[in-house]
Amino acid sequence: MSSAIAEINITEVLNQLGISEMNSGASTGSHWFTTRGEKIDSYSPVDGNLIASVSAATEAEYEAAIIKGQEAFKEWRLIPAPKRGEIVRQLGQKLREYKEPLGALVSYEMGKSYQEGLGEVQEMIDICDFAVGLSRQLNGATLHSERPAHRMYDQYHPLGVVGIISAFNFPVAVWCWNTALAWICGDVCIWKPSEKTPITAIACQKITNEVFEANGVPEGVSSLVIGGADLGQLMTADRRVPLVSATGSTRMGKAVGEAVAKRLGKSLLELGGNNAIIITPSADLELVIPGVVFGAVGTSGQRCTSTRRLIIHDSVYDKVKDILVKAYGQIKIGNPLNESNHMGPLIDTDAVQTYLDAIQKVKDAGGNVLVEGGQLEGEGYESGCYVSPSIAEAENHYEIVQHETFAPLLYLLKYSGDISNAIEIQNSVDQGLSSSIFTNNVRESEMFLSQAGSDCGIANVNIGTSGAEIGGAFGGEKDTGGGRESGSDAWKVYMRRQTNTINYSTELPLAQGIKFDF
Repeated sequence: MSSAIAEINITEVLNQLGISEMNSGASTGSHWFTTRGEKIDSYSPVDGNLIASVSAATEAEYEAAIIKGQEAFKEWRLIPAPKRGEIVRQLGQKLREYKEPLGALVSYEMGKSYQEGLGEVQEMIDICDFAVGLSRQLNGATLHSERPAHRMYDQYHPLGVVGIISAFNFPVAVWCWNTALAWICGDVCIWKPSEKTPITAIACQKITNEVFEANGVPEGVSSLVIGGADLGQLMTADRRVPLVSATGSTRMGKAVGEAVAKRLGKSLLELGGNNAIIITPSADLELVIPGVVFGAVGTSGQRCTSTRRLIIHDSVYDKVKDILVKAYGQIKIGNPLNESNHMGPLIDTDAVQTYLDAIQKVKDAGGNVLVEGGQLEGEGYESGCYVSPSIAEAENHYEIVQHETFAPLLYLLKYSGDISNAIEIQNSVDQGLSSSIFTNNVRESEMFLSQAGSDCGIANVNIGTSGAEIGGAFGGEKDTGGGRESGSDAWKVYMRRQTNTINYSTELPLAQGIKFDF
């Protein structure tokens, strides 16, 4: 596709992905329910136009999806893991074929740049590739028994139905992070996407159906239920869903975690971030500036890993501030399908108002707004969702700084003395997702990564807070929820652990030397 917006035909994209004007929001695979729940209209934040409409899943359709998933699990779990991996490999190949239209739809429905839309689909491809290899490595451990002629080992079994609740900002990648791993583990999945981005979810389900139908995968291994919070509440309270993976705000995650915990289920929570970059006196500013700008304005500041706070040593503070202010003057804002633009719109006008309110709160707290963002109007901005980014000098203790604003609002914070003071500022928030330090001092970098350093789930040196690879486990601590997705050994959350002891002797010795004679 050309980078020119005029050459990306959204109607053609929807046709390629099999999207109609009115779509069912409930599917158990090849079967799409025809009953009609509440109508959901998806409007693009890019131009305000209606993309398509969806009939929300009803409670009865949710119930049918759960039952079908339970039935499918009995068959799916018995298929050897490498065979399941082969099907996921084919899904990755199919995503390669659909990368451009799906990436364009992600950009158009969510508002992120076309390059970021393509990047999100690439994340799906990457996690499929990762899962294929993992399907031959779902290993346990052989353990030595204290009893003679005994063998111990641990192994992992699939859980059953995995519920996935995803957010609008990564409307397809996070679903695939979960499903690719859950499927090779032997689980089945039921997905409730954000009602703000339902069309991309339908496209993903249709692509998956192509692969699953060709391989005779049981109906119910991949199910979709689109709707509001009521569906999420059904899922989190449902004992038939042993694991709920939820991505979103800390407020939402606390509600999900509480509901799942009440029934002693498992939850995987990926929640908010209040991410910081520390800039030390030895930092290479040639690396700092692009890392900070992309972290702060990429996806219009709507990533959970977006850079919110910049903690700068006082010896380089003014220099960094001046360069950043100049750099912000070069940011191009407009239609994200035009690749010459750096920033697209926020997701909706409610997000715009939240952003404007946050800027006012910074002022009210005593902050100095260096680059004041605002709502953009005029030609190309008719949707009302476009804003310009902001930079504000602030103090870490301001209430607004302590909270995550899902928008391109960057706070400059000053520190003096050694690196421990900067780390203390960084850690003095409730969230603990992503963090970064720019330094050429090995002692500072090692301190940042040590037990006394960053308290975040992700800690980077000389790269920004945003843009994680799928090979590493993704997630954070504190109010970020503690969940881990994607790479490393994150697969274990989708399985139940079992310890086995085998006695191959002719006697029955007890552990701990206990005698029980009769």
